[in-house]
Amino acid sequence: VETRTIGSGKDALKIKSIVNGLWQVSGAHGRIDGAQAVQEMFKYIDSGLTTWDAADIYGPAELVTREFRKQYRAKYGKDPEMQVFTKYVPRPGDMPFELIQAAVDKRIERLGVDRIDLLQFHWWDYSNKQYIEAMTHMKTLKEQGKIRNLALTNFDTEHMRELVEEHNIPIVSNQVVKRQAHKKG
Repeated sequence: VETRTIGSGKDALKIKSIVNGLWQVSGAHGRIDGAQAVQEMFKYIDSGLTTWDAADIYGPAELVTREFRKQYRAKYGKDPEMQVFTKYVPRPGDMPFELIQAAVDKRIERLGVDRIDLLQFHWWDYSNKQYIEAMTHMKTLKEQGKIRNLALTNFDTEHMRELVEEHNIPIVSNQVVKRQAHKKG
C-alpha cells in the first residue's frame, strides 16, 4: 500500500493511502463487539494497513483503538506502528480555550496516546465565526505538543482559505465527502 507524507518538518506524518474508517464501530448501525473489532484491527495492521480514522462522534471508536494498542503492546512488547486521525465535532457556540483543551485531552485519553497524530475539525455553521476561535486554540495546543497536525472535515474552500491565509492555521488536509451518482444505462 502506497505511503504518503502529510505535514512537514518534525510534524511530518507518513500515512497509508488507504485509511481505515472506524465509523463502523460507532454502534449507529447495530451492536458492536469490541473484542472482535480489536481482533480485526490486528488483521489490518498485519496486512500493512496502518492508518485509522476515528472521531469523537463515532461512539467507542477511540476506545477500541486504545484497547488495540494495549493488546498489541502485550503481544509484541512494543507500540504498533500506526497512525490515528480523530475528529472533533462540537456544536457551534462559544469556543473558549478550556473547552477545546478539555476536548483534546479527552481524545488523547480515549486514544491512549501522548499526542494526536491528526486532529480533524468539523464545523457546519459558518454564520457562527467561533470556528476561527476553536482553530486558533487548536493551533496553540499543537504548539504545546498535544496535536501533531491539524486538519478539517467538509470545509468549503472559502472558509478553509480564511483559516489558512488570514489566521495562519497550519491545515494539512481537508477530508470531504464525495458521493458518485449512479446512472442507469
